[in-house]
Amino acid sequence: MAHTIQHRGRVESVEGDKVMVVVEQQTACGGCHARGVCGEKGRQRTIVVTTPYAQQYGVGESVIVALMKPSMGFSSVLWGYIFPLVALLVALFVSKLCGVADGPAALIAIASVVVYYVVLYAMRNIFEREIHFTIIKE
Repeated sequence: MAHTIQHRGRVESVEGDKVMVVVEQQTACGGCHARGVCGEKGRQRTIVVTTPYAQQYGVGESVIVALMKPSMGFSSVLWGYIFPLVALLVALFVSKLCGVADGPAALIAIASVVVYYVVLYAMRNIFEREIHFTIIKE
């Protein structure tokens, strides 16, 4: 598992085939220059892991949550950060090419990112099937 993205956490609850794991910021994140943009901002977050073995985990148990394929993490970065930036820049340049003034062009660009994230949120079920976590007992 040397090439996986892993986080330590504790089981918060178990409901059916879903295990809710609370993951806290890693100590290594404190000195990382990218901690503000990677989504790990020093707060806890809950990751929902779907597994047929959910009943084997107990509340409070220490576990490791992992993305088994590094490409899943890269895909997340693309969809969460790179594509919205591209949408913003394309909307801005197209607006300017169409002769829109600076202020409205900026608002159009920002609106394009808002629309992008709304569409991304609407497609979350598709992403849940593509990007899934694995849970491992410690």
